[in-house]
Amino acid sequence: MTPRVRVLEVLEPPDGTTRYADQLVEPLPDHVEVVWFTWRRALRERYDVLHVHWPEWLVRTRPSTLPRRVATRLAFVALLLRLRLTRTAIVRTEHNPEPHEPGGRTERALLRWLDRRTTLRVHLNPLPGGEGPHDVVIPLGHYRAQLGGHPVSARVPGLLVYFGKIRDYKGVDLLLDAFAQARPGLALRVVGNPQTPQWRALVEDAARQDPRIGHVLEFVADDTLVREVTAAELAVLPYRDLHNSAVVLVALSLDTPVLVPSTPVTRGLAQEVGPGWVHFFEGTLDTADLHRAVDDLRAAPPVGRPQLDARAWDVIGASYARAFEAAARSSHHPGAATNHPESVQIA
Repeated sequence: MTPRVRVLEVLEPPDGTTRYADQLVEPLPDHVEVVWFTWRRALRERYDVLHVHWPEWLVRTRPSTLPRRVATRLAFVALLLRLRLTRTAIVRTEHNPEPHEPGGRTERALLRWLDRRTTLRVHLNPLPGGEGPHDVVIPLGHYRAQLGGHPVSARVPGLLVYFGKIRDYKGVDLLLDAFAQARPGLALRVVGNPQTPQWRALVEDAARQDPRIGHVLEFVADDTLVREVTAAELAVLPYRDLHNSAVVLVALSLDTPVLVPSTPVTRGLAQEVGPGWVHFFEGTLDTADLHRAVDDLRAAPPVGRPQLDARAWDVIGASYARAFEAAARSSHHPGAATNHPESVQIA
């Protein structure tokens, strides 16, 4: 009989919309029990694995007042001490090499401590040197099952769409600047929740000056998201830096080609999904990049659907189950994962 593994997920719990949390836990086998992070649960209950995604969530507060920061960081210290005493494993899924918004010196020191205590790291992309004994590669999954039941729109030639949260590193300002000089026949939709009033004002000002720009500046339900993305000829993600992005996979899951920065990760994704689906820009997005991507897409439109079979969530769920099991064994019996790294490798 397979031993039960209790995993404390440091994620916002499911709320009825399509979220990463749902996709991660739904395909897990029955012997893996998931509970959602609260400080009370983290400090008082028993669990085998703490699964961390964006570690800065454990040390940042909203609002960020001095008393709240001090209390949260003291709780963080108590948590790591407790995990050490109870020999509880830490599994970290590395979505980004660094936080999108850097923290201060104290935060960096605390997160380095977490790094040193991490039992197993889950990488979303292949490692250049291959996986070590404390590494495993499990890619992000697609969204076909979650979004495939909603009605799609008829494609609108020349319509570009940006969707997702609007925050600094995502480069919406660069897209608006590039689109300002775009040729006639192109239009732009900006769909997503601005993370600051300044971002909202930037998009609204651009739309007032250019009637070709439309927007929905809020978190949208799945049916609205599908309708907006499938209407577009091309999804444009003008990120200043792109290591991993669920937004890219949402677009591809809805059979919408994407324009993304050229990085090793996006180049690898293009090879994975097949020709015509992923288009690139180098450096900072400009108007010529928009024109070239649309022209290339029309000259050689993709055939069929993007190849996303390797990102099926049942495969990912089985891989995460093996990772949690190996991390728990390693934590309770130091050296177990090192002696048997194949137990968490992806075939």
